[in-house]
Amino acid sequence: MRRKQMMTLSAKVSASLAVLLLACLVAVPLLGGCGDEGEEAPTPAGTPTAGATGTPATTTEAPGITDTEIILGADNILSGGMGAVYATLTDATRAYFDYVNDTEGGVCGRKIVYKVEDNQDDPARGLEAVRKLVERDKVFAMVGSLSEAAHPAVWEYLNEKGVPDLCSAGSDMFGADPQGHPWTVQMIPSYKSEAAVFFGRYISENLPGKKVAVLYPNIQQGFDHLAGVKEGLDPDKNEIVSEQTYEVTDISISSQVSSMKNAGAEVVTTIATPPFTAQAIQQADRLGWHPDWFLSYINSDEMIFQFVSPELLEGAISDQAFKLAIWTDEPAIVKHHEIMRDYGGPSPSNFSLYAQALAEVAVEALGRTCDNLTREGFTDALESIKDYHSDLFLDDVNISFSETDHTGLESGHMLRATVEDGKGKWEYFGPLYEYR
Repeated sequence: MRRKQMMTLSAKVSASLAVLLLACLVAVPLLGGCGDEGEEAPTPAGTPTAGATGTPATTTEAPGITDTEIILGADNILSGGMGAVYATLTDATRAYFDYVNDTEGGVCGRKIVYKVEDNQDDPARGLEAVRKLVERDKVFAMVGSLSEAAHPAVWEYLNEKGVPDLCSAGSDMFGADPQGHPWTVQMIPSYKSEAAVFFGRYISENLPGKKVAVLYPNIQQGFDHLAGVKEGLDPDKNEIVSEQTYEVTDISISSQVSSMKNAGAEVVTTIATPPFTAQAIQQADRLGWHPDWFLSYINSDEMIFQFVSPELLEGAISDQAFKLAIWTDEPAIVKHHEIMRDYGGPSPSNFSLYAQALAEVAVEALGRTCDNLTREGFTDALESIKDYHSDLFLDDVNISFSETDHTGLESGHMLRATVEDGKGKWEYFGPLYEYR
């Protein structure tokens, strides 16, 4: 039985609590369980189940599990400036779960119920939302939580409570500490890895001699981006001449753009969200400055062309691991459009593609857990996933997890913004890159 089972869930849990949990574990065979949630000590996951449907297995009374339902939860940014964008991920995940409920009867003979709370991109609000989901709604696991500002607090809480956390947050720490935070599994690539490989290394290999500026928000997401660029750049080939930070509540970043221009930067990397990215590119154009732009994958959707004109964005580089939502001649994309349409999902985008893939991974893990439908069994099942391929992925992209690797997507291709008939679009180019 692995160390994480019913033992220290976080460095913050006291030794006395560990002793109490151990005593509880010993008492389980005699007393039938103890603790807040009434779970028996889980047994190691057995052979993965074939498929997601079937007769409900006899299990302990894990939180969020009934004879007919599996209750999953998430906290996401549903309001504010970016609420309209990030809410589409929640809507797409729910649409896929509803599709599985309708066409396959759910998972393990149970329907998936998906409960989502608004974290307002705020740590205190996020923790409040997650406590409600865990302590009042009794969710079995968290799937798709998203907020780089809120998730650090949520991450600690979920690991202290022993709640599985298949998250959509990209800060490096969420996948980098499987021993100290064994319940958190990160689906998307680390922002630090993206910046190191797709930006830093690519720039030194293809744009040697050019001066680099880095634009990033003053949160962990931004710190990861800066660290990754520095890690990937060859200092003998490229110099960082400007590091510009901004607050996510700022109205304008014009001064930061001016500083980058005045420093003589010829290349800019940024992990800014689409509105800030657009503002930076537009301000640079007003100053008559047109550097090479490298944009995080959070910008690599056609919606970016609604924020900034295709002509100004042309030539910008980003990265992704998915087939694109506009590839409507691809069977998997056609099916995605159908699911979003028929089950109340959002208009298809690269965001909704990711959200469906996340839901597919959750269903895959649940399907492997039918004989051990416990939180520990679900986490074991996630860690058993090797070379999993969604039809929504690019053909050479797979994901794997393990006890020592809690980041799923670790490869992808470069994208370049192009203009065709006056409309902007993203096009893939180059070989497969590994994020590591």
